[in-house]
Amino acid sequence: MSAGDDDRLAAEHVMGLLDGAERDRAEQMLDNDPAYGRLYRDWQDRFAELDLSAPAITPSAALWPSIEASVASLPAAVVHSRAVPRPVRQARPSLWSSLGFWRPAALAAGLAAVMLATGLVAALNRAARTPVLVAVLVTDTSKPAAIVNAFADGRTELVPLESIAVPPGKALEIWTLWDRARGPVSVGLIGQARSVPLRLDGLPRPGPDQLFEITLEDAKGSPTGRPTGPVLMKGTASTAL
Repeated sequence: MSAGDDDRLAAEHVMGLLDGAERDRAEQMLDNDPAYGRLYRDWQDRFAELDLSAPAITPSAALWPSIEASVASLPAAVVHSRAVPRPVRQARPSLWSSLGFWRPAALAAGLAAVMLATGLVAALNRAARTPVLVAVLVTDTSKPAAIVNAFADGRTELVPLESIAVPPGKALEIWTLWDRARGPVSVGLIGQARSVPLRLDGLPRPGPDQLFEITLEDAKGSPTGRPTGPVLMKGTASTAL
């Protein structure tokens, strides 16, 4: 048997994976082969952190009488054919039956579940921050001056792209138009260019080709409920890519 085979045998021996003749041979090698004994102890040390984390389990008082009764029930020929047992060695718990092995596995599974949930929350947060409709508002010189973002949860915001000069006593009024029969509806009034949520309560959710525009009005807003001042910029909503 090669050194590599001995190392594999020692590892499986420590983990309790051997049975039958292979286990008997490993036990004999452990008693008679110092080199194999060193391999066995090396593998014990490697698995010690897992093994020692498992709680000790005390056998029940009925276990040994049950074993004796089982042996007594065997035919005499079978009993006498058995080799004389060696003194019982204090063995470590089998790795596969060790809570120390499964506890880290359970923790890893729990961590994976937490990571999955975290990733899902992060994906939902990214989706919540990604607009479903965008309107680029341009000036009469076709210069982009502001953006309107509409989100899946119903939020809509105005984001200026540049400063806008607002004379004293005046304000910027934001309008939207989705139905010409209804006419333009004011959805915001600001004294200077800044990002602001638009007031769309009670209005249909923005859709493609919906018009948004900003006009210059009195500081308190248009007195007629319709745009009266010059249109500073306008644009229609499109589905975001």
